[in-house]
Amino acid sequence: MRLNKFMALSGVDSRRKCDEIILSGRVRVNARVVKKLGTQVDEERDLVTLDNKPIRLKGEYVYLMLNKPVGTVTTVIDPQHRRTVMDCLPKLDKRVYPVGRLDYNTSGLLLFTNDGDTAQKLIHPKYEFEKTYLATINGTLSNESIEKLRNGVDIGDFVTSPARVILVNSAHNQSTFEITIHEGKNRQVRRMFESVGSEVQVLKRIAYGKLQLGDLPVGKTRTLTEDEIKYITSL
Repeated sequence: MRLNKFMALSGVDSRRKCDEIILSGRVRVNARVVKKLGTQVDEERDLVTLDNKPIRLKGEYVYLMLNKPVGTVTTVIDPQHRRTVMDCLPKLDKRVYPVGRLDYNTSGLLLFTNDGDTAQKLIHPKYEFEKTYLATINGTLSNESIEKLRNGVDIGDFVTSPARVILVNSAHNQSTFEITIHEGKNRQVRRMFESVGSEVQVLKRIAYGKLQLGDLPVGKTRTLTEDEIKYITSL
């Protein structure tokens, strides 16, 4: 396949614009800068990069967002025969896997892909990828407790990094907080609130970096947009 066609099919730009990008010296094939128009590439064997970032044919990888329901486990197969997040997915011609996990009683944004490199980057501590949750508790928190959460708390085997904590709503003897963290310890948000004497009653993840859950119905999925895919694959 001609290089400019490969780039166009990968969503870089039109073939004419891709020719201009090639001539500018920004494209490499197997680590070698290529400026010759008409260069042929093998889409299955050659590594093509633009500004040192891999580009891939659309359709090679699948990127999905699920609004995970409460009462599902984030695993491909469950030995206890509980409903898994895989049961929420539509029929696909490619096998995908969940990126990270949400616990059984937590709902919200969960990503799926068959792009292993991107999945590893999304969950690797090095990239400090932010995750935002809505946490509802009984009663409320004192200003002192909120500051503790913001500054980092000891959750038993780990001291959390500073977090963003905002009171969203307080009514009917319940309070909802928006909390943003970048670590991914087991039950971390629940354990953070437990450390200041409160139990989370409802927990929902509403954002993963710049990806927003929005109004996606519970139990439903959607394909990521081109801009969202570029965002997570350009890490």
